Amino acid sequence: MMAQGPLHGLLVADFSRILAGPYATMLLADLGAQVIKVEGPAGDDTRTWIPPERDGVSTYYLGINRNKRSVALNLKDPADVAVAQELARRADIMIENFKPGGLARFGLDYSAVAAANSKIIYASISGFGSGLGAELPGYDLMVQAISGLMSLTGAPDGPPYRAGISVFDVMAGMHATIGILAALNHRAATGQGQHVEVNLLSSALSGLVNHSSAYVAGGTIPFRMGNAHPSLFPYEPLPVADGELIVIAGNDGQFRKLCQVLDLPDLPSDPRFSRNQDRTANREELRPILVERLRKRTKDEWFRELLAAGVPCAPINTIDGGVALASELGLDPVISAGGVPGVRNPITFSETPAGYELPPPGLDEHGEEIRAWLNQ
Repeated sequence: MMAQGPLHGLLVADFSRILAGPYATMLLADLGAQVIKVEGPAGDDTRTWIPPERDGVSTYYLGINRNKRSVALNLKDPADVAVAQELARRADIMIENFKPGGLARFGLDYSAVAAANSKIIYASISGFGSGLGAELPGYDLMVQAISGLMSLTGAPDGPPYRAGISVFDVMAGMHATIGILAALNHRAATGQGQHVEVNLLSSALSGLVNHSSAYVAGGTIPFRMGNAHPSLFPYEPLPVADGELIVIAGNDGQFRKLCQVLDLPDLPSDPRFSRNQDRTANREELRPILVERLRKRTKDEWFRELLAAGVPCAPINTIDGGVALASELGLDPVISAGGVPGVRNPITFSETPAGYELPPPGLDEHGEEIRAWLNQ
């Protein structure tokens, strides 16, 4: 039995694969929902996305599939289709990321499932929606390009770059989770289920926040600025004695504190730099003044002194450094799910904590058990 988290008692039929859907269902599973992962005979593609691996299994797969049970169903087999339909009939939530309309021929589309299970919350994740974009394949990299994110990433005089993670798959997974939870609240009030749809492009445009707003509300098309911020300075890596340090002055008070530490007491009263908009407009004049002082000491020295003074700053770590700092701060970033290490669910509850009882399942590991239960 899963730990009794806030979603205890809910059954999730997970017909998703790759990243966005499995990430959403893992979040639900961590919070106590019982998730049954439906896979084709070959299994989720990410099982074989190697390297890196742990005991022959892709760490990509391990990172988004804990707390689930797996059943392998061949939807070309009528008997397996019947099992899938019965699972959908019993589920509180169903998540799928097939091409829009792709499950209709199996009687597993929203209208068919809702006809048998009126309380179902049926979440669909696609690349470009179920309308005119339904035929487009939904890959994160495509959306990074189409949405404009890549035009914002990289050096001003260099080529566009993708983000270092599949950022819009993750974002769409979170948006799907939010939509499901909102639909659960509506169902609790009305008894009605509904269809929740999320697509990567809409998640991308929402997630571009200030950049998409710059265009939609201001008519401005943002451009690549490397590590610089269009509306703040300093808010980027700056050279120090042994490399670079992220230095941030998010408001005028933080800039004054920065100048105190750097022994530049007159700088905040300089009309070129007194307000954020002034510093942003005159960043090319301000940067060398700051760098001249910052180069005198190491990043570790500045990190401790600036933080102590209330100035946001950060070393540029590799992943191991991020995990180490989170551990040092008592955030307990690493958990064990049935003996398999993973990153903890980021949400902390005072009464109903997340649980990590099941390791990511082997293909069809729980198939016999699930089939027997559905045949009862």
